Amino acid sequence: MKAYSDDLRERVWRACCQGALDPSEVAEQLGVSRSFVFKLLRRYRDEGTWSAKPRGGNRRPALGAADLATLRSLVHEQPDATLAELSQQLQERRGVKVGVWTVCRALTRLELPLKKSRSTTRSGTRVVFVACVGRTPVN
Repeated sequence: MKAYSDDLRERVWRACCQGALDPSEVAEQLGVSRSFVFKLLRRYRDEGTWSAKPRGGNRRPALGAADLATLRSLVHEQPDATLAELSQQLQERRGVKVGVWTVCRALTRLELPLKKSRSTTRSGTRVVFVACVGRTPVN
């Protein structure tokens, strides 16, 4: 969802400051929610601005191309390694400290096949990385 424009924010603020309308009427007249009006007024009172806060995004991936290549080779060397073991080996070889979920997402991105786990359920088989890729165990 995009942030409201500064022009609309200024119109809301001016309408509220003129005092002719209460915040609920301003919200209805300008097509915004009451909570937006109250938050805008509070932000102006506390910070002196009605501009939108900067949005996040464009974060660099934790694992670069060389790290992914190393991870691929680690999986080929030891296909039954756990996510924690792969994370530890990646840190030892490349000096990159990442969590198991980052390793799991990287394995999904590399489209590596799912492995059967050494610890099995009643049915006799369980797929490793089930939780991170959203697949159900298969027989």
